[in-house]
Amino acid sequence: MIIKIAIADDNTFLINAVKEKLSFFDDLKVKFVAVNGTNLLEQLEANRNIDIILMDIEMPVLNGIETTEIVKQKYPHIKIIMLTVFDNDENIFNAIKAGADGYLLKEINAKDLYVGIIDTLNGGAAMNPSIALKTLKLLRNPVDFSFRENEDDIKLTDREIQVLEQLSKGLSYNVIAENLILSSGTIRKHIENIYKKLQVHNKLEAVEKAKKNNLI
Repeated sequence: MIIKIAIADDNTFLINAVKEKLSFFDDLKVKFVAVNGTNLLEQLEANRNIDIILMDIEMPVLNGIETTEIVKQKYPHIKIIMLTVFDNDENIFNAIKAGADGYLLKEINAKDLYVGIIDTLNGGAAMNPSIALKTLKLLRNPVDFSFRENEDDIKLTDREIQVLEQLSKGLSYNVIAENLILSSGTIRKHIENIYKKLQVHNKLEAVEKAKKNNLI
């Protein structure tokens, strides 16, 4: 299966660097490049058959965070990974709040970028380790944002709670699988079930909602 990608970035040099990293993998195809958020939305109108967008944050006209929010409303099937040089708390927080499915730094190598894309398409949340740590800190000490209070009667199995606890530590699927002596496929299935039960779309929301409901 060919994975169809759009890139949104106003820096030609960085666009070419990302395209070069993607070119190592035969199953990735860049369908189009946009120079800002407005340009991206225009191109999506003509070609919405996109699997994933690699989104810069700092762009003229319409920035990446504003664009992410609009894309997620209009095209909820499209996954979005923020691909940026900025790793400050505010950008991470606002990007996730806007609906970003992952957050990677542009210095990432080709293999890790590929793994991040695949992981995100499979329902995971691609993040650099440093971003994951910052995200967990933001979860513990929320800034100007409170998740909806939803004291639902959520029933998770003991195994799902174990997986959630591991997720909250920022561990990868493979590491969680090793720790719990399960296959990574089984871990993915548990995470899929957790997302459905909690009615969330990413690790950040899952962990926060679990904490709000005293599950972990």
